Amino acid sequence: MHALMSNIIQQFPMLLQLGHIQHVKKHTTLLGEGETCHKVFIVETGCVRSWFNNHGDDVTFQFFFAGDIATSFESLTNELPALYNIETLSDVRLRVITKLELTRLLASNALFKQAVDNYISKRLYHYQALFISRIKNTPKQRYQELLETQPEIFDLVPHHYIATYLGITPVSLSRIRNKKS
Repeated sequence: MHALMSNIIQQFPMLLQLGHIQHVKKHTTLLGEGETCHKVFIVETGCVRSWFNNHGDDVTFQFFFAGDIATSFESLTNELPALYNIETLSDVRLRVITKLELTRLLASNALFKQAVDNYISKRLYHYQALFISRIKNTPKQRYQELLETQPEIFDLVPHHYIATYLGITPVSLSRIRNKKS
């Protein structure tokens, strides 16, 4: 997913001229579950995650790194309450773009609008693949998929967040990792 998000920024560097730079401390909520989203965050440095509350336990379903775009497009576009939180996992440097700034760019640039539509479609595909993987694959298989597609994540993200992403406990993740060694 990372290459997909960075690609939209590479194609449309004007995105980096919108908004403003914001330095945000570790464990800051950028968007709370139930709030309406009015901003797009481009991660310049650090790590951000999307997660939701499941009966008191948090479930991570996406990580964002330098060059990635973090937002709730569903909430932003439809003025609906966000179904999840967006939180910083480290101190981050973000480019923050308002809905108004993004809307103006979308209205004035058909190629950019098409690129955003394509991005959202690919993001939906990513979420579907994650959903299906949670249903059909074992924790060990999900771990192996993550290791093959994003091996660097294990150096960048605390393992208890990776465990929630994989749908397992930190103890289970540790057991799976130890059996692989």
